[in-house]
Amino acid sequence: MLTSQLIFTIILIVAVFSISLVIAMYSTYAERKVAAFMQDRIGPNRAGPFGILQPLADGVKLFMKEEIIPTVSNRWLFILGPGVAMTTALMTSAVLPWGKGLTIGGEFYAMQVTDVNIGILYMFGVVSIGVYGIMIGGWASNNKYSLMGALRASSQMISYEIAMGLAIIALVMMTGTLSVREIAEQQAGAHWNVFYQPLGFLIFIVCAFAECNRTPFDLPECESELVGGYHTEYSSMKLGFYLFAEYINMFISSAVISTLYFGGYNMPFIGRFVIDPNILSILGTVFLFGKIFFFIFFFMWIRWTIPRFRYDQLMNLGWKNLIPLAIANIFITGLVMWLTGKVS
Repeated sequence: MLTSQLIFTIILIVAVFSISLVIAMYSTYAERKVAAFMQDRIGPNRAGPFGILQPLADGVKLFMKEEIIPTVSNRWLFILGPGVAMTTALMTSAVLPWGKGLTIGGEFYAMQVTDVNIGILYMFGVVSIGVYGIMIGGWASNNKYSLMGALRASSQMISYEIAMGLAIIALVMMTGTLSVREIAEQQAGAHWNVFYQPLGFLIFIVCAFAECNRTPFDLPECESELVGGYHTEYSSMKLGFYLFAEYINMFISSAVISTLYFGGYNMPFIGRFVIDPNILSILGTVFLFGKIFFFIFFFMWIRWTIPRFRYDQLMNLGWKNLIPLAIANIFITGLVMWLTGKVS
């Protein structure tokens, strides 16, 4: 019994890892197509039908390009930076429930790598480590543009993590749990948290843009004054790791938003029908990925619609607007819970 559970968990880990890489790879293609559509262009159309092999061509190009490590850099930290960024981007998916679970041979297998009762704290712990990958890479490059990009990234990510954490506190107060699966289960029947925490959701998604270094918060790699920001000196697959980490973070952020605020794998009105539990679980997973793809598109839509902030505007928004709003949201949530008798 234990062996079968372990085998299923290993298969799930490999599947989540592979799907994350494939989605990150084809998000680059989707982004270029979305940008082309919005700018009345064609986009990639040479490599394969409709250009669908373009990500593979880009991957081969990155592998074949000459790898350059500056002689004045800290060699080991220069190598470590992209690895930390890539690893932390993938680790967050461990506590996300991808479906209700499957029953095979009378044994139930949860479609979640691990269901820790402090899954929210785990996610924030991993996200906070991710800043080290960017900071180490920028500092080890021994380049003033890279260092400025790394400083921007670290201050931006730390600042917006505060507002994001405060937004989650209100959600935890309302749900009474830190388990990601329990939060998803409580939203069955279209009782999505976004209806009860609209302000918290708005704060969370704005902070998600900042955490992913996405426009209008892409100051850490602002090419207009920093050439490429924290990864200016990187080439070959080390640069590819940083770019991949950004798109994996976008995918995982979309999954977290879908799970915490939009019901995750729960489908509205599905309780009216009698469906085999395994088929229902698979449909829930497909439904979850539909939500994820919508938010990935939303990330891209915003990027090609809104210009980037100045750095002072970015910091003012985080410290003077989002944090006070998040604190006010906690107060309002507590007040409503007290008035409705949910707390004594």
